Amino acid sequence: MTQKLQGVLDGLMSRYKERVPDVAGVINAMIREGVINTADEIENDHIAFRTMGVEHLGIKSLEKVFLHLGYTKRDYYFFPEKKLNAYWYAPPSETFPRIFISELRVDDLSPAVQKTIRKYTDEVKSDPVDALDLNDVKIVDNFLHSSLWQTPLLEDYLALAKESEYAAWVIYNRYYLNHFTVSVHNLKPGYNTIEAFNAFLERNGFILNDAGGKFKKSPDGLLLQSSTVAQMIEAEFANGKKHMIAGSYAEFAERKVRPEFSHIPASEIKREHRREGFEAQNANKIFESTYQSQTSKHG
Repeated sequence: MTQKLQGVLDGLMSRYKERVPDVAGVINAMIREGVINTADEIENDHIAFRTMGVEHLGIKSLEKVFLHLGYTKRDYYFFPEKKLNAYWYAPPSETFPRIFISELRVDDLSPAVQKTIRKYTDEVKSDPVDALDLNDVKIVDNFLHSSLWQTPLLEDYLALAKESEYAAWVIYNRYYLNHFTVSVHNLKPGYNTIEAFNAFLERNGFILNDAGGKFKKSPDGLLLQSSTVAQMIEAEFANGKKHMIAGSYAEFAERKVRPEFSHIPASEIKREHRREGFEAQNANKIFESTYQSQTSKHG
């Protein structure tokens, strides 16, 4: 099963790298400064997906793919301001990234926006994951990069964006990988804290999401996260109309050693000794990496 999981993750990452120039940019800058020799040395802390919380879709559908591939469902998170639910999933072994899946609470939105979303999602008449052979890597890969509903009208995208930029992002991008995350705590000194890594990123010209500060810190001080601002991509909407929209972005995480393991020598620290899980207030601001308030910084 681990081979199948690796195949699915490789498919996700290859398309994501093609679509998000910051990924290759960050990796190349890390190689240039001697932080790593090859991209394979980067530990991927987690990857994230966005979904629509409607019948046949949302978390309860998409999670089936990863539960089948050996992931374990963990904590629930609620984002009242953005009207989102989310769960994170622990991997079958430390060699794989955690997974974070969020969904829009569509029923909490205005009637007009709900109607626009359902105009597209109502095309899905049954849970699409139930029709897949989850042991076939190619089928799963194609599903994660396929359109579940028709390409939206630009007018609908813009109407959604006024009330929920998350809704607009999902209606166009579907299950495209929203971000991957570099584990900075495993990098060499000078780069292995969020503040040092942010300085490296800015020195190399990357624009950081500064919603809630350039790094977000959990109340216990043990999880620190930052992210680039999503780059704008030219999207083609129904009827051939084109418009620049937010694509995906790259995230960076520092998980500090939990206090009860502070006596363990640095060379013996493993993933289980560090802060686990996620933090709603951090994630709440990281979501804004695709929001116009941040993407406008690209000028």
